[in-house]
Amino acid sequence: MGDAAREKELHLVEEEGSPEEWASYLEDDDVIYATTQIFDALADYTRFRILGALTTSERSVGELQRLCGVSQSAISHQLRLLRDRGLVTMRREGQRSIYTLADEHVATLIAVGLEHAGHWPE
Repeated sequence: MGDAAREKELHLVEEEGSPEEWASYLEDDDVIYATTQIFDALADYTRFRILGALTTSERSVGELQRLCGVSQSAISHQLRLLRDRGLVTMRREGQRSIYTLADEHVATLIAVGLEHAGHWPE
């Protein structure tokens, strides 16, 4: 990784919290468990594609189904899990369910994962 990329990564970490804050999280079993559940959700190909699609705009179940190439029941199942893990939110628009990322942290996780994978292995 180049110096500029390393600086960018360090800046991102500095913005998100101090080493003392990170240390306190690492001592909290509930936070550690919740974090592992988030990464577990990200580790599934279809769920990652759903989250990636939602980084650009909110989408309906039908749109996500077409983008991911899986059945509506499979998309609904994955969206329910992502909602339960706090990664997406849903709102109703008539009979349609519209999904969006829960917050910018989720977009950051996707972006950092993609960037890391794009440089791995160096």
